[in-house]
Amino acid sequence: MNKSQLIDALAARLGDRRTAASAVDGLLSTIVDTVKAGESVSLTGFGVFEPRARAARVGRNPRTGQTVAVPAATVPAFRPGTGFKTAVGGNASAPPSRTTRTRVAAAAVSAPAKPAKATKAAKPAKEAKAKADAKPAAAKKGKKDAKAEAKAPARKKAKK
Repeated sequence: MNKSQLIDALAARLGDRRTAASAVDGLLSTIVDTVKAGESVSLTGFGVFEPRARAARVGRNPRTGQTVAVPAATVPAFRPGTGFKTAVGGNASAPPSRTTRTRVAAAAVSAPAKPAKATKAAKPAKEAKAKADAKPAAAKKGKKDAKAEAKAPARKKAKK
């Protein structure tokens, strides 16, 4: 949907295209001016429009490989709200309602905590390294490398 289609959809609800166009233009210009001033616009249930600062960095020109200094910048960003996320994603990814969260939290507080299970202690790094170094060089090579070495002398003899 583009801007004119949005205006048409809003005009169908309001009944007047001119009013819908001025409402969309006013909303967008207010959001742009507020974010440009460094503030955020929060629409409950829909999302937040906010400015984000990007640090200066060193980039590369992909064609030449030459390094290029990219200056710091402030860019606009949008974080969708929970109402918007649930409307788009369906109910499967919806967060639990406030009453459900309260009941779950109350049940968690009243239930005693289970003791943590004991886990095996990790081997020290020195022991693991010593075992890796103890293996012979031939054992470290894969099957393909061993076969290639076995065939190499046979190939040389065949060429002579």
